[in-house]
Amino acid sequence: MAKGTFYTFALTFIAGASLSGAMSSVFAQDLNPVGVIRTVEPELLAAPWTLRQCIDYAMENSLQVLSQQINKETADISLEQAKGQMLPTLNFSSGINAGLPGKTVGTNFGLNSGYSLYQGSRLRNAVRQQTLEGEAAGYDLEQTKIDLEISVAQAYLQVMYCMEQLQIARDGEQLSRTQYERGEALMKAGSLTKGAVAQLKSEYASSTYQVVSAENALSTAKLQLKQLLELGMAENFDIIYPDIADDVTYAAIPDLEEIYGTALEDLPGMKSSRLAVESSELAVEIAKGAYLPSLSVSASASTSAQLGENYGTRLAQGRNEGIGLNLSVPIFNGKQVRSNVAKAKLQNRASELQYSSTEKQLLNTLETLRNDALSARQKFLAATEQREASEKSYEIVQGQFERGAVTAVDLLNEKNNYIAALSQQLQAKYQAVLAIKVLGRYMNEPIEL
Repeated sequence: MAKGTFYTFALTFIAGASLSGAMSSVFAQDLNPVGVIRTVEPELLAAPWTLRQCIDYAMENSLQVLSQQINKETADISLEQAKGQMLPTLNFSSGINAGLPGKTVGTNFGLNSGYSLYQGSRLRNAVRQQTLEGEAAGYDLEQTKIDLEISVAQAYLQVMYCMEQLQIARDGEQLSRTQYERGEALMKAGSLTKGAVAQLKSEYASSTYQVVSAENALSTAKLQLKQLLELGMAENFDIIYPDIADDVTYAAIPDLEEIYGTALEDLPGMKSSRLAVESSELAVEIAKGAYLPSLSVSASASTSAQLGENYGTRLAQGRNEGIGLNLSVPIFNGKQVRSNVAKAKLQNRASELQYSSTEKQLLNTLETLRNDALSARQKFLAATEQREASEKSYEIVQGQFERGAVTAVDLLNEKNNYIAALSQQLQAKYQAVLAIKVLGRYMNEPIEL
């Protein structure tokens, strides 16, 4: 069973044109389980996708989810196999023996049955252990789905962020173009030098470059989301861009103790880790069971006869039946049982340490995530004030530039400060939204926009 897979997930926030950390390590997997490139029905791509559509599609088509489903089915089969060990056995055998040429031909038939009466509780404990393994596999499957939901939401928000960043870049380009055209008009009127106009033109070219970079960032973000969804070579994939109100960043953030307690109790990955400890404890009991005697009962019925006249009569006369009670008491087995018990105890201790490590990783993840949420909220508040101040300052300097009171350099500085303030506010907003949404997922709340 998986141990701590979810808690090593690196929660990274949108901090520029592309994702870093966990999402940068997501590689495209365009092959379906039989090795054929996955194709998507055209009607599915005819309209933009919502976040919920992306998540649902990923749940049904992710190779990771499909692999975990196989693990769960394998665990269920292992459980049935363990239960089967507690049932009686029944086997039929037959044979025919032919002698040298001219000799007679003999036949034999037999039924053999056996049933284990006592095996030091090893069979019963094996069933209990496989039951735990099956439950753990189910929790691992659910944890994989949660991991995938977070990854899809992160990639989806990255696309939304890049789209808004592109709009800021386009607005900046429009401002630069307007300034450049106004500068040319002022130069013709004799109010502005050629050097100042050249600076305005250079800034316009730089803004155009920023638009191209933002467009590339958006294409990359869409590609990462498409690859995460296993959409193969689909090219016309796009998403719906819902409006995220600023007040989302003001949503209540629960105390760390509340988040940790809920996640520790309800998160499938933690449940799987606890079952791993219980399973290892049963492994110790199974190993100790080899110290105890075993008792089984067996029964057999057989007959044999030579082919020829009165074959049926001779077959009935050759019938032989028997029943036996078999007791096996271990006395010395080359320290095999003792070694197996010692190794099982060590594995149990390793499982306990793994669970403690998983608890610590969970706490560290939640503590960092909550701190990032609070920090992003404060950054958003500060960035909002900075954006408002920069906007007013830019409007003032723009008027002064029209009157010739400030230089083109002063105007460009204020314009760049305003664009930077917009970008910082946007970045802080999406950082806060992502952190709050992921924290909510730890509190059993599905991620919705």
